[in-house]
Amino acid sequence: MRLSRAAEYAVRCMLYLSIAGKGVLVSRRTVAREMDIPEQFLGKIAQQLARAGLIEIIQGAKGGFRLMVTPVDLSLLTVIEAVIGEIFLNDCILRPESCDRSPSCKVHVVWENVRNQLRESLRKATFATLMMEEPSFTPMMHSDKSNSPNP
Repeated sequence: MRLSRAAEYAVRCMLYLSIAGKGVLVSRRTVAREMDIPEQFLGKIAQQLARAGLIEIIQGAKGGFRLMVTPVDLSLLTVIEAVIGEIFLNDCILRPESCDRSPSCKVHVVWENVRNQLRESLRKATFATLMMEEPSFTPMMHSDKSNSPNP
């Protein structure tokens, strides 16, 4: 299984808004620039996040996005499924009636267990927890290189 680009960008967006804090207005341009998300694509993703009640979109020159839930109550699962729908590995897990072999399938239980474990891991991963994690890679946040010393 591979997360879609939209889901990855949604997680980045929500992480940035979580760091800013619940209710804080952040411009779309700032989120796009700081989290390396194409601005037009971010607009589409934001609409899905707003429909799920996770953010509020404020239109206009002084508009942007506002986080509507606290990071402690926001999980990776919620954000990802707001964008891509319910996570499943194959059709027979989500819609058993679509598979002729479902009643006798030897791997059905394995697929279902993997899906359940993945969803549970994503449910437990809150944005409050993510904000406290030390990055295991160089952060994507852009810095002002003009202020950095020359090596």
